[in-house]
Amino acid sequence: MAANGGVQSLERAFELLERLADAGGEASLSELATSSGLPMPTIHRLIRTLVASGYVRQNANRRYALGARLIRLGEHASLQFGTWARPLLAELVDEVGETANLAVLERDEVVYVSQAPSKHSMRMFTEVGRRLLPHGTGVGKAILAGLPSDEVRALLGRTGMPAYTDHTITDVDRFLAHLADIAEQGYALDESEQELGVRCIAVPVPGTPTPTAVSVSGPEGRLTKDAVGRIAPLVIRTAEQLSKQLPS
Repeated sequence: MAANGGVQSLERAFELLERLADAGGEASLSELATSSGLPMPTIHRLIRTLVASGYVRQNANRRYALGARLIRLGEHASLQFGTWARPLLAELVDEVGETANLAVLERDEVVYVSQAPSKHSMRMFTEVGRRLLPHGTGVGKAILAGLPSDEVRALLGRTGMPAYTDHTITDVDRFLAHLADIAEQGYALDESEQELGVRCIAVPVPGTPTPTAVSVSGPEGRLTKDAVGRIAPLVIRTAEQLSKQLPS
């Protein structure tokens, strides 16, 4: 029995899953022992159980990785998160008149988990469930700006940096410098980097269990550079509200 009245073995199993995630999704038993502080026999027992249930898999190099069975759980949890956040997105749309989105970072991609659409007839390309590489999106850049540069380099090394438009940044060093500017500014802009003629203002949501960002997107003709100065503080406020109202 754990000190908080819970089941200790269950708590330790979830801790190992989180340690694997922190290690980039893969680790050896000795690395798990070092990071968790758990005895090796305990780790052996828990890992065997997690492998048998499909939540962890053993690779050919005898290292352990997060299992495919977690994907369905993560996707459903993301959608539930999006459902909970939608009222705040709708309030943002009422204020700014453009589409509001919520996206999370999953397996090196950003996935849109919630959206409140604009009342205008011309709407944006994004829809709930869409997955994109983060370097070419406002939400992706907002999220990556809060991660250590070595983690961003590793992610970009895995995904590459394809050009969606002529405006997409495809050079790693230039992109990292751009992320530093975003972190200082407090919000990211997508300036026709994913779709020509579309501008997006994105802000990271602090304190979320998985990296998350909220955004407002619209055609450049409506979401002008002057409008950005008015709307960015409202997106920042919504991100703060989302953070404060995170489900426990």
